Amino acid sequence: MPAQAIEMLEILVPLDADPETLAAALWYDLARRAPAAWQAAAAHQSEVMRRLVDGQQAAEKVFSLHADAPAHEHTEGLRRLLLAMVRDLRVVFILLARQLAELRAAARLPEPARLALARQTADLHAPLANRLGIWQVKWELEDLAFRYREPGTYKRIANLLDERRDDREQWIAGARAQLEAALRETGLDAEVAGRPKHIYSIWKKMQRKEVGFSDLYDIRALRVMVADVAACYTTLGVVHQLWAPIPSEFDDYIARPKTNGYRSLHTAVIGPYGRNLEVQIRTAEMHRAAELGVAAHWRYKEGGGGDAAFEARIAWMRRLLETRGEDDGALVEAFRTDLLEDRIYVLTPKGEVMDLPHGASVLDFAYHVHTEVGHRCRGAKVNGRIVPLTHQPGSGDRIEILTGKQARPSRDWLSPQHGYLHTGRAREKVRTWFRRVEHAANLEAGRAVLERELRRLALPAMNLDALPLRLALKSQDELLEALALGEVGPGQLARALHELHAPPPAPTVPVAPTGVAARARGAPGALTIEGVGNLLLQLARCCQPLPGDAVLGYVTRGRGVSVHRADCAALERLRARAPERIIQVAWGQAPAAAYQTDIAVLGYERKDLLKDVTGTITQSGVSILASSSQRLADSGELHMRYSLRVRDFAQLGQLLARLAALPNVREARRLAAG
Repeated sequence: MPAQAIEMLEILVPLDADPETLAAALWYDLARRAPAAWQAAAAHQSEVMRRLVDGQQAAEKVFSLHADAPAHEHTEGLRRLLLAMVRDLRVVFILLARQLAELRAAARLPEPARLALARQTADLHAPLANRLGIWQVKWELEDLAFRYREPGTYKRIANLLDERRDDREQWIAGARAQLEAALRETGLDAEVAGRPKHIYSIWKKMQRKEVGFSDLYDIRALRVMVADVAACYTTLGVVHQLWAPIPSEFDDYIARPKTNGYRSLHTAVIGPYGRNLEVQIRTAEMHRAAELGVAAHWRYKEGGGGDAAFEARIAWMRRLLETRGEDDGALVEAFRTDLLEDRIYVLTPKGEVMDLPHGASVLDFAYHVHTEVGHRCRGAKVNGRIVPLTHQPGSGDRIEILTGKQARPSRDWLSPQHGYLHTGRAREKVRTWFRRVEHAANLEAGRAVLERELRRLALPAMNLDALPLRLALKSQDELLEALALGEVGPGQLARALHELHAPPPAPTVPVAPTGVAARARGAPGALTIEGVGNLLLQLARCCQPLPGDAVLGYVTRGRGVSVHRADCAALERLRARAPERIIQVAWGQAPAAAYQTDIAVLGYERKDLLKDVTGTITQSGVSILASSSQRLADSGELHMRYSLRVRDFAQLGQLLARLAALPNVREARRLAAG
């Protein structure tokens, strides 16, 4: 067995790699050296083993793309493509272990090959190890890649670390002894050790903070491991009592973990002899997760019940496909989006990675490349094979668009039934082309649609001058064009034609003197709205307005005025269709009875939390009509929802303030309008 393969296995074993993973790493080495031998052996392997080897082969395609363009501007696209093509999480760990083994032996390579390997590591492997939180692999990948790419800087920082090493180690030993003695006096069972420093992280921090080596706080560092979370915070108090803390250098990653799951307390203090010292405090489980990341829980069985926490990590890894950068904010935002992968990652003929929504066609891809490419598209090749324009490519496919000299989109592309275009953006580009180039033809096509609909509905000849207004359009030409471009559908047109043919009796709105009021049916005297008279009023169920809310009225057909909150999304849709039906209303002074509204209360679970929330509501004189609660197992949060009957907006505001002040309650809010 080659020495490099042995070293790769020695890297995988501490990551708790299962036997299948170790075997797949070796089988792939055979597949690379002797493809025919692997083909013969593959027939006798399990489906899982074939998938693990195929995943490594797919990854090699991505690495070859990177090698073809070392200065590629879209390395994040290559990372997303890599993960999209790898369907078994364990393949990623094999790739990282193989890369680390090759880096360790890279000193013997020619300089161009060594630089290419280091660049690939910095662009692809180290960021993946970082995102997955596999720190023990990540640090070494970064340091070795940095050593080969910036040998002068690497050597300078290494020399600075080596200077007076004995003095620094002696100082660390003294600080460690002081801290251990203080922890023993407190009765804490703790393990205190020095923390190794990594050259790349030191250089990166010097660049980010724009400081010199001597100005860094964490060159000297201790790590404390304790039994549980409570002991972490007790230890923090001991550290701050023993040495003066540096206020700006404290981070609580236990209460607020990093987005890759990292948990620990970090603090910097002024240690013995006035020298800065960083102290990290964590439990043994936190330390294992920090060192191994996803690998700490990666043993799983196909089709088994599995570990819920690990399954969440799997979903988290998939969301890496959506991230655009290395910043935490982007990762947090990505973590809050779709639960499953909804993108595919395809290649241009030049090897550039582009992402499209799942289900997109090759014609969608053409419009994604450039509007003119889409307009002139006549055909497409996927991996060298001609396909129809409705073909839906998969991740890793290389697409070539065949174009003509003249822009010539087809109206059939706009029809969802034909399946040419999946994305609304591409359809809008086609519509824009027809608007600009074929205005007269659009009018003729729209007129044909209108006449066909009149015939289908067996409607008599009628004056259609008012039809555009019923569809929130300004003119006949705008209506005809909207029909031709599919912006007004058959259902909308049929409804508008029926209303135009036999409109329901329109309510009259008599002019009333200031102060004349209309009352809501069902609660006489409970609600008074000034500004209109003699109209039936009803509170909209979509947004449940309360006295004190800014409100507007909408004159319905046959049901009087529907009163909405001014920020109601449903009201905005009604306004877009019929702005002339919106009227100004205001709350009157008559005494109110009660109004229904919904609220949400979010908090961290504790004993009697539900009891305290319910008690606060009832003590405020508010009736509970319905309630529900849900506990999130991964975060320990409790999400509570209540339907209440309140007197007015002021009472609701006071109640929400009291709820927000309860221990462990993170947020109390009225549910959004619409």
